[in-house]
Amino acid sequence: MRQRALPVLMALVAACGGQPARGGGEPTWDVAAVRFGTLAGFRVRSLIAGADSARRIDATLMVWPLRAADGRIVLVDAGFTRAKFITQWKPRDYVTPDSALRLAGYDPAKVSDIVISHIHWDHADGVERFPGARIWLQRAEFETYVGPAGEAKQPAIDPDVAAMYRRLFTEGRVSLVDGDNVEVIPGIRVHTGGKHTFASQFVSVHTAGGPVVIASDNAYLYENLEQRRPIAQTLDSLSNLAAQARMLTLAGSARFVVPGHDPAVFTRFAEGPPRKATIRR
Repeated sequence: MRQRALPVLMALVAACGGQPARGGGEPTWDVAAVRFGTLAGFRVRSLIAGADSARRIDATLMVWPLRAADGRIVLVDAGFTRAKFITQWKPRDYVTPDSALRLAGYDPAKVSDIVISHIHWDHADGVERFPGARIWLQRAEFETYVGPAGEAKQPAIDPDVAAMYRRLFTEGRVSLVDGDNVEVIPGIRVHTGGKHTFASQFVSVHTAGGPVVIASDNAYLYENLEQRRPIAQTLDSLSNLAAQARMLTLAGSARFVVPGHDPAVFTRFAEGPPRKATIRR
């Protein structure tokens, strides 16, 4: 059924503007993945729909710094720092995301913006480690999960995370993005799709060698992309497959789509400073 659906999915991709990023005079960004911890022995079945329940993987916890020529840093996702998450999940070799950036050669104080792909705790909790950064989130994601008094409107968002985002919004630090294929910062665009959460988004980045896509949890592993397998945790599997097809069109190759938790990112791309893999075309 997946194979028969693929032409339809590719038609959806074209209809949704799934074209490679423009060249022209756009600013270029350097892209990297920075590891801040590992969930050892994580069930692959929780990442790939229908996977063998006996399979395990050391799921990598990552953030993705994008650095401009002038040193400015835009961060995709912010990881987590609350003690309750660390206690519950017991990540191996964990450091706070800002510490991981510092170890990888980045100055956390230069993070000017954070693009949050979705509101799950392991991607959205750590924004307060970057007090000078503006936060970008889909409006529909914010309104679906964060109540007017900071309450969690759905179980998908942690109550403390919901309260924090309402407070940051009230303080004027959260910019809400309206919809798909929006350039939030020159050379950096967000795209909706994948339905990992109600309005999860992924990011395309204009680099000197061509476009790179940060999938975050809209594709957990390279296996999702290379075998056309939907993620296990999605509200709509067909939407997720369509989003993955679109990512491949935007990037031109699965190699330049960076999945959300695959340790292979750090073997497919040479690791330089500790915890860092540079995504270079």
